[in-house]
Amino acid sequence: MSEAAGAGDAPDDEAGVDAHAAGPDSAESASTGLDLGSGGPSVSEEYPLQVEGLRKSFGGITAVDGATFEVERGSLTGLIGPNGAGKSTTFNLITGMLQPDSGRVTFDGEEITGEKPHAIANRGLVRTFQIARELQEMTVLENMMLAPKAQRGEALWRSVTPGFRSDVVEQESELLERVWNVLEFFEIDHIAEEYAGNLSGGQRKLLELARALLTDPDMLLLDEPFAGVNPSLERRLLDHIHELRKQGYTFLLVEHDMELIMENCERVIVLHQGSVLTEGTPAEIQANEEVIEAYLGGNV
Repeated sequence: MSEAAGAGDAPDDEAGVDAHAAGPDSAESASTGLDLGSGGPSVSEEYPLQVEGLRKSFGGITAVDGATFEVERGSLTGLIGPNGAGKSTTFNLITGMLQPDSGRVTFDGEEITGEKPHAIANRGLVRTFQIARELQEMTVLENMMLAPKAQRGEALWRSVTPGFRSDVVEQESELLERVWNVLEFFEIDHIAEEYAGNLSGGQRKLLELARALLTDPDMLLLDEPFAGVNPSLERRLLDHIHELRKQGYTFLLVEHDMELIMENCERVIVLHQGSVLTEGTPAEIQANEEVIEAYLGGNV
């Protein structure tokens, strides 16, 4: 077992992160050490994600029923609703995990409805899952090295053909530097050689978010990223998300903790039986009687 062995048994906050990072190509990146080696999020559309009339049924049950909303670039937007409201199904439809019965999804001005998950991720729309999906029998470092797109070494002939092998080695060296920057950004570099299957729940959340960031996303869809994470690590993760948002990244967040949503999101979308009940600022949502009665129990 590596020197990092046992780190997976440590409390989540021991793998916590510091709230001092900046996004790519910013003036602050030199001081934080974070360098993703990309041009950063694009800025071509004011609302990079637009969902129109999305519908999905399973047998006689309609899980998503005409959901329509848009997410502003650079925002942290919350998507809320009780169990069964259609939040995860909506995420699955947006990211190609499920095919919609009708409706359309537009990202950065281009329709992506029904595209395969990998094609959507390659466009810069990346998601995380409620349960982290790390490769347990690989180390943290190996998991991270798999994340960047368009790796030359993915083509076997490049790896073994004289004259091309040097290009593969050169890119791998550049990717390794990026990976270590991100590991340090999330302060999980000390467990780089640990097997992912040995990590604690909080460390797995950090690993998944770190891997997502390495795909050069414009927008991240986070499906309950704080579930099972202790309060100390939750706060530190939020600090990083806010810092990345300031640097131009866009987030759509599904979360059941209403206090967290109201304190951290600029906009909130409320789903009810697969449709958008209302949307607005946290203050507007808190003042909405229908939302209070149906979801917030009159007490936020």
